[in-house]
Amino acid sequence: MITIRDVARQAGVSVATVSRVLNNSALVSPDTRDVVMKAVTQLGYRPNANAQALATQVSDTIGVVVMDVSDAFFGALVKAVDTVAQQHQKYVLIGNSYHEAEKERHAIEVLIRQRCSALIVHSKALSDDELSDFMQHIPGMVLINRIVPGYAHRCVGLDNVSGALMATRMLLNHGHQRIGYLSSNHGIEDDDMRREGGSKALQEQGIIAPDSWIGSGSPDMQGGEAAMVELLGRNLGLTAVFAYNDSMAAGALTTLKDNGIVVPQHLSLIGFDDIPISRYTDPQLTTVRYPVMSMAKLATELALLGAAASWIARRRTALCRRWCAVIPLPRGKLWADH
Repeated sequence: MITIRDVARQAGVSVATVSRVLNNSALVSPDTRDVVMKAVTQLGYRPNANAQALATQVSDTIGVVVMDVSDAFFGALVKAVDTVAQQHQKYVLIGNSYHEAEKERHAIEVLIRQRCSALIVHSKALSDDELSDFMQHIPGMVLINRIVPGYAHRCVGLDNVSGALMATRMLLNHGHQRIGYLSSNHGIEDDDMRREGGSKALQEQGIIAPDSWIGSGSPDMQGGEAAMVELLGRNLGLTAVFAYNDSMAAGALTTLKDNGIVVPQHLSLIGFDDIPISRYTDPQLTTVRYPVMSMAKLATELALLGAAASWIARRRTALCRRWCAVIPLPRGKLWADH
């Protein structure tokens, strides 16, 4: 996608000058305006969905871009945004992006065209440059669970590595050494960071986990079932599994039950997020709490303030101990025996 920086480079002017031209500022000379507009035409640059209009028009709507609002995690995020929005007499418009670049871009542009005065965006597919370009035009745009260089004061992030470290260390402290991981196949940085944290915890104990200890699937219950089936089929003798999120862990739990594998007696299981389903599985999931509600509320406040704060907001995780993670049976009974 062509950005305002590309136009500035082509025209030999600053990004600020291009912005002034696109906003019809009287501070630009006719010659400079012609050069910039020529570059715009040559490159086929399209201003970000009438972003200029937001500089002069404030609305009563807040836009939210999430992967899928029907997902429990993102539903909680949107609910938190709506809580703050109602306090400010504003309404929420939602765009689903499914972790796809084109859908993320389209959702942001549609919300801009709807004159949303603030945007809370969960983006994993767009590049830092493209997000920076949007944020330059939209003072009220804040990213959640993503840190973009130059705009860290308008980003609310999570320490995924520490959360995964915490979960894996707990399993290690309970005597586990062969610990599998259920990975998201969406190819996003959250999964990379959680895998990194888990690997780091294992390496602290001199354990190098082979790739065969990783099962992959979509980040939902169906994906968790499929990823667990993948691990079971390898007959690896794992005694514990750490899942990318609670939905995958819940799906894995179903697969284990279907195969006569009792959790936690035969295999320990830990999720990530602490969404409501983690309290209603049987047994309840031990999970890493993702403070999505507080993060979303903070992101909304920052967006409404026009991102005036000058600090990086990064939240830490906490471990919720329930019933899915205990030391293996003394007799060493492993699910690989089933």
